[in-house]
Amino acid sequence: MTQKIDSVRAVPAGVETPGLWSVPMAGDTRISWQYDSDRERLLALYQKGKDAQWDAKTRISWELAVDPSDVLGTPDEQLGIYGSRQWDRLSPADRLVLRQHAAAWEFSQFLHGEQGAVICAARIVESVPDLDSKFYAATQVMDEARHVEIFAKFVREKIGLDYPVNTSLQSLVGDALSDPRWDMPYVAMQVLIEGLALAAFGVLRDHTTKPLPKQILAYIMQDEARHVAFGRMALRDYYPQLTAAERAEREDFVIEGCYLMRDRFRMSEVWERLGYDTRECQEYMDRGPRTRAFRRHLFSRIVPCVRDIGLWGPRVQSAFADMGVLDEASRDLDEVLRADENEAERLDADKREFAARKAEVAAATVAGAAAGPR
Repeated sequence: MTQKIDSVRAVPAGVETPGLWSVPMAGDTRISWQYDSDRERLLALYQKGKDAQWDAKTRISWELAVDPSDVLGTPDEQLGIYGSRQWDRLSPADRLVLRQHAAAWEFSQFLHGEQGAVICAARIVESVPDLDSKFYAATQVMDEARHVEIFAKFVREKIGLDYPVNTSLQSLVGDALSDPRWDMPYVAMQVLIEGLALAAFGVLRDHTTKPLPKQILAYIMQDEARHVAFGRMALRDYYPQLTAAERAEREDFVIEGCYLMRDRFRMSEVWERLGYDTRECQEYMDRGPRTRAFRRHLFSRIVPCVRDIGLWGPRVQSAFADMGVLDEASRDLDEVLRADENEAERLDADKREFAARKAEVAAATVAGAAAGPR
């Protein structure tokens, strides 16, 4: 078992309380006194959000054990620096330590992203002008709080090691919260951060052989698919009303945010903490085929969503081409989001079937014992 290393938490300048990050808020709080709405799609999504609330304590099988050095059960080949000179220098024990740190870093960033989502969703409730969007965003606040609860418990109790927030993620959340325009938390969180998280969760969900992380990722993805649909729906209605100059400003934000999200998964914090050559590891990851394939997957929800909401100017397309993800624009986002939701239902069905079989075996055992020897 690797000894737990105390978390190193970044404290921004001017903040006296360790672990607390203060972000100056900008923009107006908007209260709508119009209680009738004809946006049936958003109201239907709000109803779906209410119906789909769930309890992390009862839906997730927390009793399942997790090996901190093999959290996901994936082969070494899935690690970003596999095959590098740094990898070849590691002993078998060192590689187990790396596996724990890599999983701790990934799930810690998921945790931090979900807390950013809590705040951004609350900001949407406060600043969005229409009441039906406030309704749905209120359900999302509860969803995101549940996700923070889940990832915090998993990182703390199952992995036993955590990492501070990645600077790229922190920068994007800070930009969204400090911008006075009410739609910017939508773009940053619902389109970029949630879209990327949904894809990252999906990669891990589909590759892990361990039941507990598979449950966690599948169930959270069921919520996140609705969140991406919400942002897409609201912004697709709003952006056609903007001037070309206003849309160009949003496109600049998308371009910068996508580069930040691309760099978010370089894992520099892991290489630094373990004393590796950070530059060598990052350069290897940047040119490695696994990282390029992973990045394509990461943008599988973002690119078609950006195109669909109307921020699809030449500069955005050029940036996506530069990142090697422009082809993702042809994906059917509706189909992808439906699949993300359906996987959670399939897992629940499998659990019910297993519980029923277990009950049958128990009943047969009791009946056999009662009948006595023949």
